[in-house]
Amino acid sequence: MYRKPIFFFVLVLALVTMACSFTVNLPVNEMNVGPTQTDTIEVAAPDSTSAKVYLSFGAGELKLSPGADKGLIQGTATYNVEDLKPEVDINGSTIRVKTGQFRLSGIPRFSNDFKNEWDLELGDTPMDLDVEAGAYKGRFDLGGLSLQSLQVSDGASDVELDFSEPNSVEMDEFRYSTGASSVELTNLANANFNSMVFRSGAGDYRLDFSGELQRDAQVRIESGISQVVILVPQGVSASLRFEGGLSNISLSGDWQKSGNQYTHSGSGAQLNIEVSMGAGNLELRTQ
Repeated sequence: MYRKPIFFFVLVLALVTMACSFTVNLPVNEMNVGPTQTDTIEVAAPDSTSAKVYLSFGAGELKLSPGADKGLIQGTATYNVEDLKPEVDINGSTIRVKTGQFRLSGIPRFSNDFKNEWDLELGDTPMDLDVEAGAYKGRFDLGGLSLQSLQVSDGASDVELDFSEPNSVEMDEFRYSTGASSVELTNLANANFNSMVFRSGAGDYRLDFSGELQRDAQVRIESGISQVVILVPQGVSASLRFEGGLSNISLSGDWQKSGNQYTHSGSGAQLNIEVSMGAGNLELRTQ
């Protein structure tokens, strides 16, 4: 599959362009690696009917999945940089879990044995979930949760996010903002959102709207020089309007074109999609 080569090519191109444009001498932060530690993270369900959950994560690997049968959040954090020891702040129904006290004053230098891994399970309490991360690897299965809203913001990342089961409540809004990344979003119809906004820089992105589409949904996609693949299941009605620069648009399956408007034949609830791209490749496929 071509996702990773395109992703790393874009990163290299960006770095080369920056190097040719100017020279900046930035301080370098040494990451002092020590013994590996594993902390248990446990947050009980709040007394209120819903919660606001903020996860602030730096570099490393973050895993999220359903299954916290004893509360709101349960799992582990494994790390070998003392300043990355996770912190949990609880203020009523607002919960913040963040990556320690490490502060950057320059470019971090990671040794080969650097480790920072969170493996967290979430409970079925209705929640607004906000994930903020840096350059990291994310593996998220959010199926079967009760997400009232979802926001993900990250830097250069490698993320796979799946709604393997339908969201248990109606999601008001799903927002995803990323830098130069490789991101794959799967079973998006199961998110049960009213509106979705996806913003990205250069990179490789795959948005799969498989799952159960329960109502008309609005989707806005804004991307830079990138490879974007949009998949809609056979039999699902979709309307897509494109605006942008010199982009190559290819169609397969049940997609039809009329000017800058593209339609996917189907019935029932409809996806209304707007796409804005600077340049790159847009593929519209039937799943």
